[in-house]
Amino acid sequence: MTLTKNPVSRNRRFSPRNLFETCMALLVLCNYILVIFDLTYIPLRDFWLQGRLQITLLRFNEPIKLGPISFQELQIPPDQPLEIPFVKGIAKYDVVKGIKPYRSTSEYLDTVNKLNQIINQKLFNPEFNLGEYRQEIEKILENLRQNSVNMVDNNPFASAEKTGTLEKIKNKMRLRVFKTENVSAKAAFQKFWTWDYLSQNWEKELKFFNQEIQPLIETNYFRPLGEDGRPIDNFEAIDFLFGTIFFWEFMLRTWWIARTHKGLRWREAMLWRWYDIFLFVPIWRWLRFIPTVIRLDQVKIINLKLIKEQAVKGLVALISKDITEIIVLRIINQIQEYIRRGQVEKFLDRSLNGGYNNLNDTNEVIEIFRLVVNSTVDKVLPQVKPEAEALIKYNIEKILSQTPAYQSLLRLPGMKGLKTDLSNRLSSQLYQSFVNIADKITQEDEVFERLLQQLVQRFGQSLAGELQSRHSLERIEMLLIIFLEEVKLNYVEEFSDEDLETILEQTRLLHSQSAEITPGETMNPRRLP
Repeated sequence: MTLTKNPVSRNRRFSPRNLFETCMALLVLCNYILVIFDLTYIPLRDFWLQGRLQITLLRFNEPIKLGPISFQELQIPPDQPLEIPFVKGIAKYDVVKGIKPYRSTSEYLDTVNKLNQIINQKLFNPEFNLGEYRQEIEKILENLRQNSVNMVDNNPFASAEKTGTLEKIKNKMRLRVFKTENVSAKAAFQKFWTWDYLSQNWEKELKFFNQEIQPLIETNYFRPLGEDGRPIDNFEAIDFLFGTIFFWEFMLRTWWIARTHKGLRWREAMLWRWYDIFLFVPIWRWLRFIPTVIRLDQVKIINLKLIKEQAVKGLVALISKDITEIIVLRIINQIQEYIRRGQVEKFLDRSLNGGYNNLNDTNEVIEIFRLVVNSTVDKVLPQVKPEAEALIKYNIEKILSQTPAYQSLLRLPGMKGLKTDLSNRLSSQLYQSFVNIADKITQEDEVFERLLQQLVQRFGQSLAGELQSRHSLERIEMLLIIFLEEVKLNYVEEFSDEDLETILEQTRLLHSQSAEITPGETMNPRRLP
């Protein structure tokens, strides 16, 4: 099926279509930010609720140098959290998540606030007689002791999955009252909420509770369950509005794509925009970063060109090793299967019976032989003439020195120079004869060509016939299969372990250099590394 796009008018930069695409991309971005905020709201609720970060005191064994600055301790008091303004209001999002204050912990803090109000009157009015309110204070303290024990026993933090917060509260109370964590948390609470203990320094002890314990208790919450058994979450209603917009936009967009491209059906156009489906599917909302990034790139708000190139390179580097191994191993396995099926014997039969298919009516073996001889005569033999004659001369002298008749001839007067003259003449004549024979081979000679063809054919038939004997054929097939198995074990891994980064870098360099070449210009091999 061939897709051809219907002719449409070229849009300007600030056309209505580009404006629509930009608005939709920004809407998708807003939706994704809201989705990420919703997914992270519960884990980060403590921060949104209190608007502060607890920074612990850091110490280092050795001073740390940052340029000219050297420090060994971060001078940030651990009991003074970092306050961040304009954050506490975000906690109103509790309504969307169906979060409500936990009844028992809220009543506990309300009781503490009543005690704070009475003590604050004493702090701001020195004439205020605290003893007159001792009976009321003792009643409040008894209530706090009982509620503290209930809080430790019943663990109201469990429903919010904040049991760790309760453990932190218990450890702080142990350290405050008994200076150790190896005691009962109930005993720490019961001693803390007594007149004798608090009267030592009302302001200091209540300040500790208000700054260290109360913020931890405030983080507890209750989240009721819906009829489906899951916690109530009103975000689905908000996301439904976005999903409706994105669904109809997806339908209209794919319908328009199907209309503007001949041969493309509506269903295929939907597959074309598969990534937009994540925008209105109510599950796996975090995957909406895919259409978000794509749309922002399409309207040029962000540029993903470098990321795309690196992603493609990473994908190629990831799969190229496996692909190389699979291809090479498959080829070797096919050759082994070819041998096991007896195709070698069939090939030899065809060679003997003349079943070989000749594509161009030319005997390539003879032509290759002629080309090799031609190159040898024209280029090689003239260059090796001195060395060849020296080799022939050495063998002639060696043969003559072993002949008794020649040794007797050398004893005659005036025959001592015969050995050198004879060997020089014979070596020169033999070399020249060889050159002449080779030169004649390169010339067009129908008789010579016919005889050579008969020789080659006869040699091939004789070799094929000998190899076709059962013992020789089975031996050859077995050795070939074992040889191919050794190739797989010893060389395939080396092929796949080749430096892929080097190959990718060379590919990138080739593309960049080919792009610099003007039409009609040839690439200079010396430019490559």
